Amino acid sequence: MNENKYPVIVVGSGAGGAMAAYVLTKAGHKVLMLEAGRDYDPKTETPMFKTNGEAPLMGSGNVDKDFGFYDATVDGGWSVPGEPYTTGEDSEFLWWRARMLGGRTNHWGRYSLRFSEHDFKGKSRDGLGADWPFEYHELAPWYDKTESLVGVCGTNTGLDDMPDSSEGVLQPPPKPRVPELLVAAAAKKLGIPTAPMHRAVLTRAKDDRQACFYATPCGHGCSIGAAFQTTTSLIPMAKATGNLKVVTDAMVKNVTVDDQGKVTGVTYIDKNSHEEVSLQAKVVILAASACESARIMMNSKSKHHPKGLANSSGQLGRNIMDSTGTGLGAFIPSLAGRPKYNEDGHTANHLFIPWWGHKAHANNELDFPRGYHFEISSGFKQPGSGVSSGLQGYGSSLKQQVKDKYGAFVYLSLRGEMLPNEHCYMEIDEDVKDKWGIPVAKFHWKWSKHELNQVEHGLKTAKEILETMGATINHPLPSAEKAILKGGQIIHEVGSTRMGASPKDSVTNQWGQTWDCDNLFVMDAGVFASNPHKNCTLTIMTLAMRNASWLSEQMKKGAL
Repeated sequence: MNENKYPVIVVGSGAGGAMAAYVLTKAGHKVLMLEAGRDYDPKTETPMFKTNGEAPLMGSGNVDKDFGFYDATVDGGWSVPGEPYTTGEDSEFLWWRARMLGGRTNHWGRYSLRFSEHDFKGKSRDGLGADWPFEYHELAPWYDKTESLVGVCGTNTGLDDMPDSSEGVLQPPPKPRVPELLVAAAAKKLGIPTAPMHRAVLTRAKDDRQACFYATPCGHGCSIGAAFQTTTSLIPMAKATGNLKVVTDAMVKNVTVDDQGKVTGVTYIDKNSHEEVSLQAKVVILAASACESARIMMNSKSKHHPKGLANSSGQLGRNIMDSTGTGLGAFIPSLAGRPKYNEDGHTANHLFIPWWGHKAHANNELDFPRGYHFEISSGFKQPGSGVSSGLQGYGSSLKQQVKDKYGAFVYLSLRGEMLPNEHCYMEIDEDVKDKWGIPVAKFHWKWSKHELNQVEHGLKTAKEILETMGATINHPLPSAEKAILKGGQIIHEVGSTRMGASPKDSVTNQWGQTWDCDNLFVMDAGVFASNPHKNCTLTIMTLAMRNASWLSEQMKKGAL
């Protein structure tokens, strides 16, 4: 490849960027990948076996490490030195940036639930938000391919919120823990199902990646490749083709266009030399994360794109959604004092509670339009710096109370679907630049009654489940306004470059190809038309696999 000219430039090395690079390089295309963060090798840098007791503050989170001292995100978080963002009046929004090779895949929860037909066609059902420009059955074969490549454990359940995978695709799930079985029994009494969580964690060895041995936290990173991250899978697999070149510490400033408004390449800041570098490409794929890709496009104004690149619809930066988040926990007396044993498993919940209310929605029995699920936190976890409440006395009796209560708490985390609204969007703050001289993003945010009603329903349901398990909850539930987490706090922001069936109300078509520039693609969560209650990473990868395959065909035919 010419050092300044490439067939394809991919911006971002996370779920979408790495999958696009993998598909294109396997098909024989030369690809340059630009990553804003530093290089990262999980095989040598992952603190897999470090315990909380070896870290300051027993490994708890701090201003430098939001998710604990040993979290795999080495330099990023909601606050990145020298890279601020701003918010509008009365808006609170948190913007997570990974800033490392592999992006958020080094950090994510590995929850890998398929979106269903309910999820893709919400507007057709209730008139709110936007439909996706394709049907579930069109994406189903690509889900199979992605799950097979990535390695997802779980079980086909037949539940309408959990579309089945083809036979032989899923790896076996781990056994449920005792507290999870108790949750399942209580939920069943209330007519609520539970199911094995689907996670991108290998329970059987695959390629040169090893199976999980159930001994270390996934959040620390995974040097053996059991917990999926692109740095141990897609990126080295793409490099093995000889067609991928990766440049890290490359902060993309803007996408360049010619006199006709057609994309010609990108300009980035070398974070080591602080020099500005311009590259040419036939095709540019933005996969820098939903809001970073939108920021790049907004900072790429030109004569032909005065409102931002590929923004003739005016939808660039609009329709931003995150998952709703809240939760409730309690001490379960029947779990106290049980025999101690190893129930680590693959870190996260083995069972969870999928959304069960599609029929209730159809019958207009609920005062909110979209669903949620509960993730279960329980078991004999590694002790941290926290101390449980309700302890009395001192000495041996106090120690016995601590031992008895160990592993007897259950927490139900709600993750729900948010609908887009006119108050949630981003723009460029022309008055503030980051340390690289690039204008920063400014966010506006407001939850609607749909999300608040959903959270209120979720808290009441969680309380009912916990009380059915034997918990005593004397305190009143918090209001939904106080209980709901901040926008961006679940780190599932999507929708800033929404796909659709028409250039009038969307930024890209169903292939992630922008309507205004046929050689500019978006392959991250920015293209999501809605934000179902499930983790978005599996669908980011599935769309990137499908859309990069389509792009490859177009390039081979000479259409691009």
